[in-house]
Amino acid sequence: MREARACTPQDYKSDVKPVWCPGCGDFSVLAAVTRAFASMGLETHRTALISGIGCSSRIPAYTSTYGFHGVHGRALAAASGLKLARPDLTVVAFGGDGDGFSIGGNHFLHACRRNVDLTYVIMDNQVYGMTKGQASPTTEPDWCESKLTPAGPGVTPIQPVPLSIACGANFVARGFSGDPNMIARLIVDAIRHPGFSVVQVLSPCVTFRPEQKDWKGAVHPYGREPADNPMLAMHAALEDDGFGVGIFYAGNRPPFAPQAEATASVEQLEAEFAP
Repeated sequence: MREARACTPQDYKSDVKPVWCPGCGDFSVLAAVTRAFASMGLETHRTALISGIGCSSRIPAYTSTYGFHGVHGRALAAASGLKLARPDLTVVAFGGDGDGFSIGGNHFLHACRRNVDLTYVIMDNQVYGMTKGQASPTTEPDWCESKLTPAGPGVTPIQPVPLSIACGANFVARGFSGDPNMIARLIVDAIRHPGFSVVQVLSPCVTFRPEQKDWKGAVHPYGREPADNPMLAMHAALEDDGFGVGIFYAGNRPPFAPQAEATASVEQLEAEFAP
């Protein structure tokens, strides 16, 4: 990761206007991302944003860095491959609770344990907003507003912070879209911390979950120093009510490093597969 001249958040915004619903928390996340990049002075041609499918995954189009809008749940696979092939790049992946923990859950688990040096920002609104309001993996079991689950999904929701710690992420934090400056600081810390970093952002969906406007009064400082021991971090995360914001875990596991570069030429490799 290289740092360049002083920049402003505007330097990282594209000419594409966001199409999120008015009041969507993802607007604040986009603002936080550009502020974070500007504070670090990142070079746009050495920065890549990778996303899957969903409202949150539109972010690469709204920035002026390199970007890749992938398929549902596969952002981390693409981001990991890119970082390993181009370790000189700053790679940040984006997704939502559905994209990251449902169809992308398998990739998330292995990204945590593999510990490639990249950052994953998860915009969690506990609902599938793009597909009109179905329950997601983080939806509470008694939420009854979806026509598909009129009695509520009835299953225990995933808890992103404890899950990230248990699976081996090397940096785990939570923010709230109502405080974009804090999110920006968390993203900076996540990018600078070696290994796989997870930043869960509570990002209300005011269209399908209007009651989430009350999150503004529910969030509170996590209140503890980041743990460097996963067992201590897990214990503290499980005691949290899901609305504590801050850094839960900052581990010291070395990032996954690829094998030494191959010395064989293209011609030699092709000859091995020749009939």
